[in-house]
Amino acid sequence: MDAFAQPRYEARARIAKALSHPTRLLLLDALRQKDLCVCEMTELAGVDQSTVSKHLAILKDAGLVAVAKRGSMSVFSVRCQCLDGFFRCIEAVLEQNLKAQQEIVGS
Repeated sequence: MDAFAQPRYEARARIAKALSHPTRLLLLDALRQKDLCVCEMTELAGVDQSTVSKHLAILKDAGLVAVAKRGSMSVFSVRCQCLDGFFRCIEAVLEQNLKAQQEIVGS
């Protein structure tokens, strides 16, 4: 299999794009802790339900979250456990960037 095939990069870009919004990162971070319904995530994110639903649809289409019906509620969960590593990587980059900025200003 060609590791540099264009469809692979397009698929990667779709996932990266789904991860490129602060509210979606917040929702994913919360879902790493426990499964949540839309109403809980609406309160958590501080935005209206339709906005949360749109963000969840993007995450679901990218394969990052799953939804299950529990009675009349839709409950969302994380589909992949690798998000822990993703968030650790992002935090490591933030720390490196901060150190570099501190070195520039001499702090």
